[in-house]
Amino acid sequence: MQNQSPVHESATELVGMPPADSNITDLIVASCADRPDAPVYAVRNGAGGWVDVHFTAFLTQVRAVAAGLIARGVQPGDRVGLFSPTSYAWAVLDQAVWFAGAVSVPIYETSSAHQVEHIVTDSGLRVVAVGSEELGERVAEAAGHAGVDVATFPLTDAGLAELAEAGAFVADDAVEHARSLATLASPASIVYTSGTTGRPKGAVITHGNFVGAAINVLHFAREVVQWSPETTTSRTLLFLPLAHVLAHAVQVICLYARIQVAHSGSPATLLGDLASFHPTWLLAVPRVFEKVEAGIEAKAQKGGTGPIYAAAKRTAIEWSTAVDEAEFGDGPGPSALLRARRALFDRLVYRKIREALGGEVISCVSGASALSPELVHFFRGAGIPIVEGYGLTETTAPATVNIPGAHRVGTVGLPVAGVTVKIAEDGEILIRGPVVFDGYHGMPQASAEAMEDDFFRTGDIGALDEHGFLRITGRKKDVIITAGGKNVYPTPMEEALRQHRLIEHVVVVGENRPFVGALITLDSEALTQWALDRELSLTPAEAATDPTVLASIQEAVDQVNAGVSRAESIRRFRILDHPFTEDSGHVTQSQKLKRAQVIEDHAEDVEALYRR
Repeated sequence: MQNQSPVHESATELVGMPPADSNITDLIVASCADRPDAPVYAVRNGAGGWVDVHFTAFLTQVRAVAAGLIARGVQPGDRVGLFSPTSYAWAVLDQAVWFAGAVSVPIYETSSAHQVEHIVTDSGLRVVAVGSEELGERVAEAAGHAGVDVATFPLTDAGLAELAEAGAFVADDAVEHARSLATLASPASIVYTSGTTGRPKGAVITHGNFVGAAINVLHFAREVVQWSPETTTSRTLLFLPLAHVLAHAVQVICLYARIQVAHSGSPATLLGDLASFHPTWLLAVPRVFEKVEAGIEAKAQKGGTGPIYAAAKRTAIEWSTAVDEAEFGDGPGPSALLRARRALFDRLVYRKIREALGGEVISCVSGASALSPELVHFFRGAGIPIVEGYGLTETTAPATVNIPGAHRVGTVGLPVAGVTVKIAEDGEILIRGPVVFDGYHGMPQASAEAMEDDFFRTGDIGALDEHGFLRITGRKKDVIITAGGKNVYPTPMEEALRQHRLIEHVVVVGENRPFVGALITLDSEALTQWALDRELSLTPAEAATDPTVLASIQEAVDQVNAGVSRAESIRRFRILDHPFTEDSGHVTQSQKLKRAQVIEDHAEDVEALYRR
């Protein structure tokens, strides 16, 4: 495939980097010195409210826990695992590991003993902080299989207090010495990729990568997170797993920027946490926004206000689209009538959406996978701009992002400060900058293959428009070549189909086949409400062959087909009666589909698509 991008390279100037002999903790210490009283975290007070944790108090706790790690035998360069849900304790230990001169190894709490065993043996872990007894048992099982000794301690408030007590006799100078050993080139964290096509690889994220993100990503996206050096009013609620590099990097950026962070470690408490903490911006993955919109629609249908909601949704999308056409084309912008309709629906509908997110959210950041342009337009029209960014584990944090004043819906934005994005001849996206990782742990050949000169080969296909905005087409390895020789990129079609209320996952197939087909799974919650709205009673197995369900899905398929050539169109689809999950082995811990595994395990379903 030849490069079809009108622009081959896009870059944004570097804001700056500190001396090579510094590290991320130097940045944090300096930020604290500037505003020691800044409220950098908030923790639950036990009475439904939140208590501020100021910068000085936080670093005092971090140093005490770092002393405890040293007292327990952790040496500079050692690996320390963090195996726990998202929490304040996770944030404390993360910094304490660096203050002790060690390297953090985040582990998803959903990891199986087998997955933990791989991380333990590959990274050389000998101590792991665990969020529960059950997680500790998983580590013990993994260590037993690996034949190594791995110590554990509880990653809880009580566990950290005990660790700090153990370090009471460690001199402050010993902690300061350990903290100052690392340089920008030193490993800070080993983050394991989600492994959609094989065994996860440990991406080595350096202190320089985190520093590069803290300084340059923050400066570029400062309006998104409502930051300036003087303000401390910006606050966010983190609920993504901190084992995900995006959430981890954002937490580090927020600490440096003195943006207050609270944590929500359970889906069961998320709505309550949003309502009580009142964040001013949020970081989430597309599925969260999709669920929010689907839930609002279902509630409107149930309450008999479906037509009002539908009109409000259309208005929001029309308004946002008109804004885009004025900014990037020759459009006149929203008409007076459209502005009036939007104001009306703001009182009737949009305000309630904002209230569901805490009432004070000014912007949202979406990452990890693509969000449909229609949904971005809807939320922006409803007064909640969602800016999409793009990055991978290997780029530490977003390498590109949309920002206010330079927000083009349907793209993942411009390169952040210090980053250069280049489109290779075959369409692959290449990235260079201070956020690019230092290779895969213990895998020199894979590390070399991941780079082209000093650019990281992302494996994604995309294009840059005339303004330098990046648009993602799909994964290079996912390109389908039909029997007729047509190259088909499945990702855009899959993402479009997933906007249907009933659809949870889609896998488009057609390699060496006469036409393109699709395997589809249904969202069980949405199916239940959809059936109730129609006075039906359907199990997932019944829904897979129900004429009403099939007709509804066919409408969505027809809409997608209208936007592609006949050779790319989905001719047949098959609804499966079971979901794709982590337990089934078809979804990674970061909720990415394992396409090859799905196709292998559902070979009979694929064959059924092509039977006459």
